[in-house]
Amino acid sequence: MAKANTLKEAGPDPIDVHVGNRVRMRRVMTGLSQVKLAKQVGLTFQQIQKYEKGTNRICASRLFEFAQILDVPVEYFFQDTDDDLERSRTDGQDESDAYSIYDFLNSYEGVELNRAFMQIKEPKVRRIVLDLMRTLVD
Repeated sequence: MAKANTLKEAGPDPIDVHVGNRVRMRRVMTGLSQVKLAKQVGLTFQQIQKYEKGTNRICASRLFEFAQILDVPVEYFFQDTDDDLERSRTDGQDESDAYSIYDFLNSYEGVELNRAFMQIKEPKVRRIVLDLMRTLVD
């Protein structure tokens, strides 16, 4: 696979941003705080923040460690990478609804909302929650 940034560009590499987003998403899904994850790997929570933003690149051994702690295969961090690279090439122009949904689902609020929604066992109650959300949007 060709490197995303062929020229020296300002800002983090899109792959590092993507991997960091996946670390954050999985960390939130498992209920770990940045502080708890940092303690498990012997870092500060600020370092975890930098990894999650893609500001600092995660080395292979650290990524392997994250995979073990977060109970996912290393490949998990690279899923949907091509979609993120395409978006970075367009600098957010022509942002599709599908990508907006992807961004939301990767956010803290998106993960929490999905986690709470999945805990609703009764289909009728789920429908009521959906109807309420649609009403709030209108």
